[in-house]
Formats: sequence, structure tokens, C-alpha cells
Amino acid sequence: MDEHPLVRFADGPAGRRARLIGTGKDVWEVIVVVKDNRGDADEAARYLEMPLGLVQAAVDYYGAFTPEIDQMIDANRQETDRAHAAYLAGRAAVRR
Repeated sequence: MDEHPLVRFADGPAGRRARLIGTGKDVWEVIVVVKDNRGDADEAARYLEMPLGLVQAAVDYYGAFTPEIDQMIDANRQETDRAHAAYLAGRAAVRR
């Protein structure tokens, strides 16, 4: 906590997650937006409507714990892919 004072941890169905205080956002969620904006933290902060300092705190945490955050990003992508495939299968089934 001394090295990353703006990050706290929450337990839930996905396990223990690093979260930014006062935002309701997990670090991995913020990092996805930063990556989607070509690494531009300023642009990500504008998009997320949060202070740049909080986005930078997520980036700093990501730099220290990259494998942990990448694992969460990958798990979310896999779940999204599964949900999308189920949706498409359901649409195809009702059209038969």
C-alpha cells in the first residue's frame, strides 16, 4: 500500500482484484482503456472522466504487476468471447 497508495483490493467472484480508490474501477479496466488509447493516459482519463492522477496510479501499478493485470485482462476477453459466441448461437437457433 505504501508503493501504490491509490490502489486497494477487493474480493469477489473473480477473486482478489486491485481497484482504484473512489472510482469503482479495477486497475485492469483502466489499463484496457489506456491501451485502447495507444498508451495515452491523458486521453484515457478524459474518456473515463477521472483524474489523470488515478489513471497514472493504475499505470504505475500495472508496471509493477504486469502479469497479474494481464491475466485479468485475458480472463475478461475470454469470458466476453464465450458470451458473444453464446449470443450468436442463440440468435442462429431462433432463426431456424
